[in-house]
Order: sequence, then C-alpha cells, then structure tokens
Amino acid sequence: MVMFVRDLDVSVDFYRELLGMEVTVRSTTAALLVSADNLQVYLRAMGGDASRALGTVGIQYVIWTAADEQDLRRCEQFLKDAKAHVHTRTGDGFTLVEGSDPSGVPVMVAYPGPDLAVRRKIMRRIYAW
Repeated sequence: MVMFVRDLDVSVDFYRELLGMEVTVRSTTAALLVSADNLQVYLRAMGGDASRALGTVGIQYVIWTAADEQDLRRCEQFLKDAKAHVHTRTGDGFTLVEGSDPSGVPVMVAYPGPDLAVRRKIMRRIYAW
C-alpha cells in the first residue's frame, strides 16, 4: 500500500505503533514500513496543506486484520490514547475498531479476519464517508 500523508514523522510513528511495523527504508520524504509477515506500507510526505477528498475514485481506506483479540484491544487502546478512536462495533461475527490517522484518513482494524468469520453482507460503513 502507498499512502500520501501530511507529516511523515508523525505518520511513521502512528503506523509503526498501531500496526507493529518496522521502518526498513527512509528518506526525507518517504518511508517503507514492513510487518513481521512482510506486508508493506509506503508513506510519502505531501505537506501540511495537502488535501484528500473521501468519496472520490481511489483507495478510501484499508481494513487491517489484528493477529488476535488481544492485538485488536491493543490497537483500540492505542487509538484511544492517541485521541484518534472513532468507534468500535461488533456484529456479523467480528469486531471493527475505527480511528483516524494523523492526516485524517480513516483507519480500521478488525478481528477475526474474513478467513475466520465469513462476511455475509456489505458493511454500512462502505456507503458512508
């Protein structure tokens, strides 16, 4: 995933802590974060006045899957501590924690993933921004 952000340092710290990733490469304008299972997130600094409109063509947000229930609670607490927690919902066999990253981009973490709790309907959140 490639994500444009307003402040690289703040965003690197946020995603590193939330998703348990390590910074493997970094420049003054971009960073590559990699997870233990080799998922990659590139963050690219666009500046404090960069805009992003929800509801336009392109990736709107990504739903990450927590490793287990304890990891999901850790992510929820991190978002609460960062004053970035929006809400937590449970239904259809899984729990979804939603927050906002430092650039205002929605961030979602679910558990269990679709491999353990088959999704049987489209979440209402997909239609709302």
